[in-house]
Amino acid sequence: MYKELMELDLAPLFISLRASIMATVLTFFLGIAAACLVSGYRGKLKGLIDGVLTLPMVLPPTVLGFLLLVIFGKNGPIGKFLIAMGKTILFSWPATVIAASVVAFPLMYRTVRSAFEQIDQNIINAARTLGVSEWKIFWKITIPLSWPGVAAGTVLAFARALGDFGATLMIGGNIPGKTLTIPAAIFFAAESGEMRKAALWVILIFVISLIVMTLMNYWIDFQRKNTVEAGRK
Repeated sequence: MYKELMELDLAPLFISLRASIMATVLTFFLGIAAACLVSGYRGKLKGLIDGVLTLPMVLPPTVLGFLLLVIFGKNGPIGKFLIAMGKTILFSWPATVIAASVVAFPLMYRTVRSAFEQIDQNIINAARTLGVSEWKIFWKITIPLSWPGVAAGTVLAFARALGDFGATLMIGGNIPGKTLTIPAAIFFAAESGEMRKAALWVILIFVISLIVMTLMNYWIDFQRKNTVEAGRK
């Protein structure tokens, strides 16, 4: 096992980490923006909008991958535009980022939206009566009060982006050194009978995910203790 570890090509690790970090950054801002808009919306279409934004969380990854192929393919609306500019997204590193962002977005959105909706609206209304702008309310009140939820959503989005396989494989492919991520490396290693190699990748992604989730739990507990102590004072 040690010999296989020393000979292991770590390119899938770096590709996965880069794509997951970039996808997490994108979903961080998009998820917060969507959660803010939907939580403040009171129209009849709220349920439908929420369903559409949450849909990638329940759809099979292959379905998401197919839809992304349709959108970014040569006959798709975005694909045609990119081809006209002499560019393409399919089977490139940006494609892995897009796929990871799509599958991770619902976790970020749902977690942040729940955090926003748990904020006492009396605090928000009091700030409005004092003439505080909506922008300041968002940054000075909403975000600080919901920060544990925002942090949790960010970590969950990163973990989900890191573990995506189906959607990423369909639009990013499995090009070694370019789009081959850890989940894809596990699949193809197992398919070719290299079970020890696949096991190494499984252990590696398991350790990374466990470390991330453990740190998140400790950080949330730390924040809660500080909040309780501040309330007592």
